[in-house]
Amino acid sequence: MSPFDLKSFIERKKWRDVVYLQSKIEIIMSEVKDFNWVEGPEPHRVRTRAIVRAHPEVKNLIGKNPMTFVWILACVGMQIAMAYFIKDYPWWAIVGVAWIFGAFPTHTLFVCIHESAHNLIFKKDGWNVFAGIIANFPSLFPTAISFKNFHLKHHAFQGVHELDADLPDYWEAKLIDNYFIGKMIWLLLFPFFQGIRTARCIELAVFDRPVILNIIAQIAFDALIVYFWGWSALAYMGLSFLFSVGLHPLGARWIQEHFLVLDKNQETYSYYGNLNGINMNVGYHNEHHDMPSIPWNNLPKLKAAAPEFYDNLKYHTSFVKLFFTFLFSQEIGLYSRIARKERGGVPLTDKSMPDIELVNKA
Repeated sequence: MSPFDLKSFIERKKWRDVVYLQSKIEIIMSEVKDFNWVEGPEPHRVRTRAIVRAHPEVKNLIGKNPMTFVWILACVGMQIAMAYFIKDYPWWAIVGVAWIFGAFPTHTLFVCIHESAHNLIFKKDGWNVFAGIIANFPSLFPTAISFKNFHLKHHAFQGVHELDADLPDYWEAKLIDNYFIGKMIWLLLFPFFQGIRTARCIELAVFDRPVILNIIAQIAFDALIVYFWGWSALAYMGLSFLFSVGLHPLGARWIQEHFLVLDKNQETYSYYGNLNGINMNVGYHNEHHDMPSIPWNNLPKLKAAAPEFYDNLKYHTSFVKLFFTFLFSQEIGLYSRIARKERGGVPLTDKSMPDIELVNKA
């Protein structure tokens, strides 16, 4: 073969490889232009019944944990103190400290808001509302009580598009697509996308006294921060909030919980990694959905008590790995979720306490 023929052969082979690679990418992308639709209601209540039947002792794990309020006071105090110390620093230092430090206590406070939403801190509902409002302060936006109203329905109607605000909008998934830039923007602005989603869940909208109290208290807190320490202190808190739920390894939590990264048929995933220590076992997500009336400190005990229900499930061990996998993999996007049309036999008034309901029936 002459040098000219060899060069031509190599060029033709390269072109065939490019065409083949493009065709594979097109096939992959065509498969992720819609959610993974399934039939039947969400899977966790079935497992709740099976766990309680096989291990009745797990009923003892149900309860309240008032120590969560101590975590709230500590993290709120931590963020207020840091906002004061950093208020006179240059903007780049404020951004850096918010990403490196502020995201962690703010994310922990979001977990505390989640605990208050399930009434897992105090026995009285009103005290849980109070705890959620206090935990909301460093996040700047009054979302704690509204989050409760929508989150409980996420449990009851997981994957039902018009009732589960955790599921992305169609336009949202199409806009972001499966590419790095879109997913990076999505993570950076995650709270805003999450807020916009609630508009489609019109059946769940509530504007009651606790929501109004949350708004008034939050505006007052924000105003006091600006009045005494200026806009830089408020910016630190706002950036800490954005990073805690977005463009940060901690933001991988939203991918970890229900995105089909490890298995296209497993709907919920747990995270068993080191960050569970400072984030109050937030990674035990399968366990939480199965027994939502168990407080955060007892979730590892549930896994230990019923290992046959969890050891065969796939799980994550690194938020950092998951964060970069989500950003760079073109096989994973906002459509990588299970969705369903069937609501099941659960009424809209359901408070997502199937474990307690089983205990009361026993």
